[in-house]
Amino acid sequence: MADRNSEGDGDTKLPYILIAPNGARRGHQDHAALPVATDEIVETARSCHAAGADGIHLHVRDRVGRHSLDAGLYRETIAELRQAVPQMGIQITTESAGVFDVQAQYECLRQVHPEWASISVREIARAPELAPRVYALCADQGTRVQHILYDAADAELLARWQDGGVVKSDQVDRLLVLGRYATSQESTPRDLDAFPNGPDPWMVCAFGRQEHLCLQRAAQLGGDVRVGFENSLTTPEGEVWVDNAASVAALINLLKRTVK
Repeated sequence: MADRNSEGDGDTKLPYILIAPNGARRGHQDHAALPVATDEIVETARSCHAAGADGIHLHVRDRVGRHSLDAGLYRETIAELRQAVPQMGIQITTESAGVFDVQAQYECLRQVHPEWASISVREIARAPELAPRVYALCADQGTRVQHILYDAADAELLARWQDGGVVKSDQVDRLLVLGRYATSQESTPRDLDAFPNGPDPWMVCAFGRQEHLCLQRAAQLGGDVRVGFENSLTTPEGEVWVDNAASVAALINLLKRTVK
């Protein structure tokens, strides 16, 4: 994972900024600049890093643009990203997107052997007998885990798994998702109040026009942020961003003005 973003104005210390440029569901029909092919993903990573992003949340797609957990695609894309933007952290997703089961998610982690991965606790809970294997594998191969949490129930499940040793003691990072993947989803900063407070590192992503305002609130509270076309295509005024890098640049400008 790349170093935390420390640039800012005056005493401003920016949070770690993770770009999520595509996700599992959107494609060129949603935005012409949403990256699908490997070369598009790499070019987007390059432009977003230039705009100030520290890392990339990586989804790969198959030949017809569908969400994939193919290890070969992941390894190929990671290799190209490391060549093009060696300073960026690379986090792969294990998202099922209603397609992949827990065994497939486990195999993806085993075959890719990533440095960093996001893993939804509610998805792994579909096969609780495999949960210890998933988190033990990550510990054994040195894969940093970011737990995806959608609500307080997910946070409670994670706490139980931590107490019971299913999740290892140093696997503490969390991504708090404000809302759901739905066409009309509009997150608000107050959605953050639904999650319990805790000392462990956390990051936020949000949907819709108030994405940046939600991330601003998270940064003010000491969290890190994930931004990009996976979650939102539009400005607070409802205008469509030119590309992912434009959203990153606007978010950084907002944080520099408002986070101390």
